Amino acid sequence: MAQMKRLLTIQDLSCVGQCSTTVALPLVSACGVECAVLPPAILSNHTAPCFSSWTFRDLTEDMPKIEAKWIELGVKFDAFYTGYVCESHIDPILSIMKTCGRPGAMRIVDPAMADDGELYRGFAADFPSKIARLVDGADYILPNMTEAALLVGDEPKMSGHTHEELESLVSRLHGLGARNVVLTGVSFSPDELGTAVSDGRSITYDFNRRLTRTAHGTGDMFASVFAGAVLRGRSAVDAAALAADIVCMAIEATSPDHIYGVSFEKAIPALVGALGRDA
Repeated sequence: MAQMKRLLTIQDLSCVGQCSTTVALPLVSACGVECAVLPPAILSNHTAPCFSSWTFRDLTEDMPKIEAKWIELGVKFDAFYTGYVCESHIDPILSIMKTCGRPGAMRIVDPAMADDGELYRGFAADFPSKIARLVDGADYILPNMTEAALLVGDEPKMSGHTHEELESLVSRLHGLGARNVVLTGVSFSPDELGTAVSDGRSITYDFNRRLTRTAHGTGDMFASVFAGAVLRGRSAVDAAALAADIVCMAIEATSPDHIYGVSFEKAIPALVGALGRDA
C-alpha cells in the first residue's frame, strides 16, 4: 500500500465561518491526504461583511518555536498549502518550507487577500507586494481575478476580459515566479464561470454554469480540494475541474439562510467517491 502524503496547511483559524483551516482540514483529509495544520492566527469568526466584528489572536511568535520542535522531531512534509495569512507570517512560512519539507516538497499558494475588486478588511494597500514573496517559487498559485490583478499591480477588472488580456495577466503571474497558475473566476460570457490553468506554455480553460448565488469560503474550498487532488496524483487541469465541481455542488446544497459560508460537508461524499476510485 502506498504511503499517504502529508500536507501542511498554514492559514488562519476562523472558529466560526466555514473558511480557511476549518475548510482545509476536512477537505484535504477527505481527499485521502494527511493534513497537518499551523494556524498563524486565531479569529473568533471570519472577516466577511456578514460579521460586524471579530477577535484576532496573532500567533506569529509561536511559529519559530513550532518549527524548532518539528526540526528536533524530524517532522517533514510532502507539500505546503498556504491561505489567508498576514505580513508577519510570511518570513516564518518561508523558513518552515525550507527546513521542514521533504526533497521536492510541493508549494501551493492561495493568495487569499481580496475579492470583488477589493482587498479584504485589515490588509494594507501594499499587502499584495508582500504576499508575492510566497508566489515566487510556488509550484501552484490559485488567485481569483481580483487577487491576480493586485499581484501584478493592476486595478482589478471584474468583467469584459478578452482572451488576450487574460493570457497577458497569466504571463505576468508566471513572471512573479509561479511555476503553474490556476486562475479562478474566469469568464468570457455572463452565463459561465471557470478556471484558467497554465503551466507557462499553454492555458486550459474549464467552465461551469454560473450560479446566481455567491458565498463566502468558496475560494478556500476550491484551493483545498485542488491541493488534495494534486497530492493524490491528479493533473492540475483535472484537479481544478474537480474542485470547481465540488464547490458548485456545495453552493447548490447550501440553505439560503446560511449566510456565512457554504455547507461543504454535504459535498464530501462526492469528493471521496471521485478520488476513492484512484486509491
